[in-house]
Amino acid sequence: MKKEVLALILGGGQGARLFPLTVQRSKPAVPLGGKYRLIDITVSNCINSGMHHIYVLTQFNSASLNHHIARTYRFSPFADGFVEILAAEQTPGNKHWFQGTADAVRQVMIHIADFEPKHVLILSGDHLYQMDYSKFLQRHIETDADLTVSVIPCDESRATGFGLLKTDASGRIIEFREKPPADQLPAMRVDTTTLGLNAEEAERRPYIASMGVYVFKYAALRKLLRDEAKTDFGGEVIPSAIGQYNVQAHLFNGYWEDIGTISSFYHANLDMASIMPKFNLFDADKPIYTRPRYLPSSKLVNCEINNSLISDGCILNQARIRNCIIGIRARVENGATIEQSLVMGADFYQPLEELAQERQHGLPWIGIGENTHIRKAIIDKNVRIGANVKLLNEAGRENFDSPDGNYYIREGIIIVPKGATITDGTVI
Repeated sequence: MKKEVLALILGGGQGARLFPLTVQRSKPAVPLGGKYRLIDITVSNCINSGMHHIYVLTQFNSASLNHHIARTYRFSPFADGFVEILAAEQTPGNKHWFQGTADAVRQVMIHIADFEPKHVLILSGDHLYQMDYSKFLQRHIETDADLTVSVIPCDESRATGFGLLKTDASGRIIEFREKPPADQLPAMRVDTTTLGLNAEEAERRPYIASMGVYVFKYAALRKLLRDEAKTDFGGEVIPSAIGQYNVQAHLFNGYWEDIGTISSFYHANLDMASIMPKFNLFDADKPIYTRPRYLPSSKLVNCEINNSLISDGCILNQARIRNCIIGIRARVENGATIEQSLVMGADFYQPLEELAQERQHGLPWIGIGENTHIRKAIIDKNVRIGANVKLLNEAGRENFDSPDGNYYIREGIIIVPKGATITDGTVI
């Protein structure tokens, strides 16, 4: 069963930099933008690019991701498209977990071989961007490349966090360094006006960074992965391919953000509610697909809301909400104030009988209680926050772990993990 293109989305990492959001779920399953999950971004890019044969590679906490994929991406029974999970598995030939990005693809090569694709598109599951992969593939085919790397111009402040490369006049990659230290940056500067930037932009962004988005000829990928000592694409496979294979660069000059850290995740989410967001959720030609939940419209009773996104099925009573993302089924009680925060909402509604019982026992409901004030926070799903709570980090802590595990602070951002309870009157 031959395919022109098979897409692999890499989501197998532990997601330690997104702790505690990844305690109970894999990184691609982390909620985003009120109603989506990270995996929806990359899968939607594939579908909008006409690529419907997609594997998602995972190995940590994959149950919630499996649940989401199975209920979201169901193609017509008359088509052969699919989005399926390939979890790390022991086989007679390999009894190890994925050891890196290249090793993950190597271990699932037996499944890739079933389709005999001409090209294999390899993507990351934790990036925020909208890209037409068909143009990427077109450049790959036109240059007869064995491997094409999608690249983006980069400034000095971010350069050490990415793989940097140099190209010749034809766009062929002649040098690649994975996350070079600061003292190596001068050697990797290039004239990015050759990529189409004006002189001012080229001076500000004098580096070419890999996006971690690759397309391989299937035959070349098989050969490059024969060396089992090479476990990572950026650090080992791509540098070894330069000079031996035709390795090309493809310029992407749109918005792209690696949201693998708490700070980048937080800021990327809140930007979606800005007046002119960098990532446009309202582009009818490039919709972001997610699970249909058939929720009612949100109910807002005497609320004051500014520069915020309110998702489906919320109940907001006399709340003040500024610069926030409010997720599905969120409940906010009278007099609460939420500022510069991401509230992920809930997976279910509590029945009225349950709410009454919990009120009698002094247990906060799932949601945010009366007269509570929250600022610069990420409130995960199914969290119970009582009345008269203050989550403000007025002490200005950069990093902190609460002894009971009910909240954390990372880079000055308060995080309340999934299912946690913050009792009445708590001050943080």
